[in-house]
Amino acid sequence: MAEPLKNSFGPDVVTQIAATLPVGPGFERDCLVGFDELGLMDRARHIAEVMHRHLDPDPATAIRQVHASLGNERLPGMQSFFYNPHAMFIGAYGLPAFEESMAAMYDLTKLFTAEFCIRPFINEHPETMPRLRVWATDPDEHVRRLVSEGTRPRLPWAAQLPAFRTDPEPVIELLELLKDDSSDYVRRSVGNNLNDISKDHPARALEVAARWLPTREDLVRRGLRTLIKAGDPQALALLGFKPAAVTATADLPSTVTIGQTLPIAVHLHGHGPVLADLVVHFVKANGSSTPKVFKGGEVELDGQAVIRRSVSFAQLSTRTPYPGPHKIAVLLNGRTHDLGVVEVLAAPQSPTKGDSTHN
Repeated sequence: MAEPLKNSFGPDVVTQIAATLPVGPGFERDCLVGFDELGLMDRARHIAEVMHRHLDPDPATAIRQVHASLGNERLPGMQSFFYNPHAMFIGAYGLPAFEESMAAMYDLTKLFTAEFCIRPFINEHPETMPRLRVWATDPDEHVRRLVSEGTRPRLPWAAQLPAFRTDPEPVIELLELLKDDSSDYVRRSVGNNLNDISKDHPARALEVAARWLPTREDLVRRGLRTLIKAGDPQALALLGFKPAAVTATADLPSTVTIGQTLPIAVHLHGHGPVLADLVVHFVKANGSSTPKVFKGGEVELDGQAVIRRSVSFAQLSTRTPYPGPHKIAVLLNGRTHDLGVVEVLAAPQSPTKGDSTHN
């Protein structure tokens, strides 16, 4: 079993943080109250709250104290989470000190990330957006990525930006500055942001993507991936996957048992570029079903080809399999082609302890 992530952020990290801040011995004691029971993110949040109690009560001074404690080198892997409490402190307590917080986040994002703590400033301080336009041309790729990642309307695990979900134009202006960034790290973030926009404003995202093509296909693919997975015909057409005379068949077993894996080979016949994704309609506990799309593959079809994919019916943390008829289909350039139905059987019950068979 993998070791919990919180174990990489133990009491020793509290000692190291205390050594960089103007705090007394009571800081470590307060940080470690209830510390063992907390998860990774709650540990960082708890330390930020203790920092608030032990640093200067003036927000501007406290932010300067946190800023002064930052190092000069980006730590590898999970070690960079050393600065998670610093980010949470700025996001929670830095709003009254705009300039000091901007300066601290500018350096913090080079060491860890400021994509979460900058979001309250976007919501509360209109002057944040002009600052981000300046940072979009910064020499440091981490600062430029903060511009695209911090403004994502639907950034996972973060407070949303409702104004940008309503009107994405201020974000699109920033993405235009970064779409040709020299760093793939930044361009991937630009794609993630456009994908967020596509969930609330698909037509606008498609307009942006059409303007960015044909020279930025990888970026556009990333930015339209949700629409592509949903089989949106405009998104597929932009990438060259237009309706084509293609047929699909598959030799499916009649049954599969929960705990087993179902191999599927989809035989394609026709001509032209084809994006093929597998669709399995998983039965739910109440007997209804919900489709799940599995990435298949892309082929330049010239006669025939085979797409192979295996689907697990094991118990997963993200999905519980249930017995019943499961419809199998394939999406070909956004169009659904039914392949058949597989009956999923309940796993055989293991004999309970003490059971015995007598002749």
